[in-house]
Amino acid sequence: METLAVVLEAPERLALRALSLTALGTADVLIEVAHSGISSGTEKLLWSGKMPTFPGMGYPLVPGYESVGRIVDAGAEVRGRIGEWVFVPGANCYEGARGLFGGTAQRVVMPSARALPVAESLGRDGILTALAATAYHAVVGGKVPDLVIGHGIVGRLVARIAVALGAPAPTVWETNADRRDGTGYAVIDPATDERRDYATICDASGAPEILDMLVPRLSKGGEIVLAGFYDRLSFAFPPAFMREARMRISAEFTPADVAATNALVASGALRLDGLISHVRPASEAADAYPAAFGDPTCLKMVLDWSHV
Repeated sequence: METLAVVLEAPERLALRALSLTALGTADVLIEVAHSGISSGTEKLLWSGKMPTFPGMGYPLVPGYESVGRIVDAGAEVRGRIGEWVFVPGANCYEGARGLFGGTAQRVVMPSARALPVAESLGRDGILTALAATAYHAVVGGKVPDLVIGHGIVGRLVARIAVALGAPAPTVWETNADRRDGTGYAVIDPATDERRDYATICDASGAPEILDMLVPRLSKGGEIVLAGFYDRLSFAFPPAFMREARMRISAEFTPADVAATNALVASGALRLDGLISHVRPASEAADAYPAAFGDPTCLKMVLDWSHV
């Protein structure tokens, strides 16, 4: 079997080309992908060549961990899953290219256990499953944040999930005036905020210099949750020492986080609409990737495989 896949041949060099797929195992499923999201965090690092050392890193590679589609074939042990609509959190099924993270292709082969059921009624919004679960993981790992840094897609989801869980609506800092459009919580210019007593601050900006800005805003014993992806972080120790500040690194989501966010969506407490700003045919991937990272109006770029 073959598939068309987005292949990063080298930093800032991308092609849409055919790759051979590994054989379907007895516990594997074959998925026809409908939509794939482009991550403005890890995929931007892969695109720029600035990705830190990571297991499986190397070019050429197939990126992506935000796809949705339908199971169209399956191995003998999992034939009953044919027809299911699922989320693809990545795949490693290609000959001639690494699967890091491997989900941005017209079709993928993957273990059945990794194909996560999602509501087909979500349509392309289903690609947000990973980001919603990531945000949920950051929120429930400690106290719900009362300040969120950055009103990009992860920051929006953190704020929406905090509200969906019944917590007081957090304040969100956003320096871009065009992105101060929150619903159900306040989005403000950080320069206008005089508070110095936040108990939990969740950073969703990924800015490497962020800690020196946030530590003075903490209450005594307050916590900073790092929900972005960073190469290297540093901070001035004395202000953190005086506040007995704590820092928590929020790692990748788990299947339990996916189940919890799916339940919030199904109940109506959490909405995923209004977060995808741009959609391009997968055939335009070479233009879509730089736009996803460089266009300030792009909140989330999605590739549509139906046109290929």
